[in-house]
Amino acid sequence: MSRTVAVMGGDMRQVCLAQLLAEDGLEVAAWGLDRAEVPNSVPLQQALGAGILIFPLPVCRKGKLNLPLTDMELDAERLWPRLHFNQLLLGGMTGELAPRLMADFGLTMLDYYREELQVANAIPTVEGALQLAMEATDHTLHGSRCLVVGYGRIGKLLAARLDSLGAEVTVSARRYSDLAWIDAWSCRALRTGQLAGQLGRFDLIFNTVPALIFDAGRLGEIRPDCVLLDLASAPGGVDMRAAGELGRRVIPAPGLPGKVAPRSAAEAIRDSIYHILEERGEPI
Repeated sequence: MSRTVAVMGGDMRQVCLAQLLAEDGLEVAAWGLDRAEVPNSVPLQQALGAGILIFPLPVCRKGKLNLPLTDMELDAERLWPRLHFNQLLLGGMTGELAPRLMADFGLTMLDYYREELQVANAIPTVEGALQLAMEATDHTLHGSRCLVVGYGRIGKLLAARLDSLGAEVTVSARRYSDLAWIDAWSCRALRTGQLAGQLGRFDLIFNTVPALIFDAGRLGEIRPDCVLLDLASAPGGVDMRAAGELGRRVIPAPGLPGKVAPRSAAEAIRDSIYHILEERGEPI
């Protein structure tokens, strides 16, 4: 089995990843990245012969391999039987896919979307969110009344950045321990389940929770001039149909690292992959 590393589809993060791996001296093959310049673009069958296959983040969308940079489509279920148990598969946000591949095909897929990558991803997400907010408004972030919904990795960093820019920051969370930390960092704390009646005073709202938070009722409370940025991954946290009917300004903004800083995002993916290989006793 070849020790070539094959980068299998994805967005600009995977394009930059292929370039970074080649710069590190690895033998790299790329497939499914037709709309970008990548080292050693090869046919599918050749890519499938690599010893290490790196899949996108996320690996699949609606049952098909995540291939936004090509006109091709590939049903993931037709791909797995073509792979060999000696190959190492690496993918992002694999969920239930990894144990199923082991059970059904004897394939090893490891998830590189680990804690260190998720923390690193929060940085370009926050920078991109601030850029979008500044572009969408006619006033400074300094002095703006901002609500951050969710106090995970992105919420923590976003609240800190907004506070450092002089915004009036409120953060909502579900857990009492998070509310205590929010208060300790001198931000106003709200329980996410008790946002009703509180939303009309904000100029900017940043949602980081991938669950329906802003239904028609809560959207109705938001001022028409307020901008709501939905940073959450699918399915997002906003009823977009209701937002359109109510005339609310919503900016869906998932996957910002790959859009605003693909090279930095790729560096974080590369580092996570190297950590996995090192832990397996197979350092690059």
